[in-house]
Amino acid sequence: MKLHEAERKLNEIANIKFKDLFTAEELQTIIVNKGKTGQLLELALGMKLSNKNRDFEDGELKTNKCDETGKPAETIFITQVSNMIDDLLQNKPFEETSLFEKIDNILYVPVCKVGEPTEWSFLESVHVNLNEERFFCLREQLHKDYDTICQLLNHHIETSKDGFIHTSNGKFIQIRSKDSKPYHPIYSNVYGREVSNKNHAFYFKKQFVGEIRRILGL
Repeated sequence: MKLHEAERKLNEIANIKFKDLFTAEELQTIIVNKGKTGQLLELALGMKLSNKNRDFEDGELKTNKCDETGKPAETIFITQVSNMIDDLLQNKPFEETSLFEKIDNILYVPVCKVGEPTEWSFLESVHVNLNEERFFCLREQLHKDYDTICQLLNHHIETSKDGFIHTSNGKFIQIRSKDSKPYHPIYSNVYGREVSNKNHAFYFKKQFVGEIRRILGL
């Protein structure tokens, strides 16, 4: 599915309460699975989200819990870092990274989860294409964030007592731990050893949502 097709489908059902959107059986499944947003979107789009690097043929889907006004309640997961750790530690050019592939063309879908699941709804989708002129300043800041995080990761490895990477922040993105037991250590060929005892991931910070809403006048 193309990103613009998903955008059209989701905006057709924006602001419709789940009780009017899903069947009783689907709602029960949503409740049992604690409202996992990936499942919600699969139901809404009538598709199975891809396990490839991109959800759509030409872009990526990102979603988040929010209130009625679209204010985000959480950070937004982007991608795990274990497979790209050496790219980060060697500061591979931003536009050549799998991170950039994950964020250069995004359909952001806020999910209002106020009240019972029957009262939840999708809000209007937001299309963020970093190749469009209106997003150039955002792209530049994300590039700066990436460079900062690459530097911080090396700094943590070389100066921290445990020799591991730790939470590293830019203005709009961050890296922090994301794992569950049994943990998955991260091995670096650059350093020839493990540089973390658990996996980490990139996240968009809440400020990212605020910035795209500002750019689009929302």
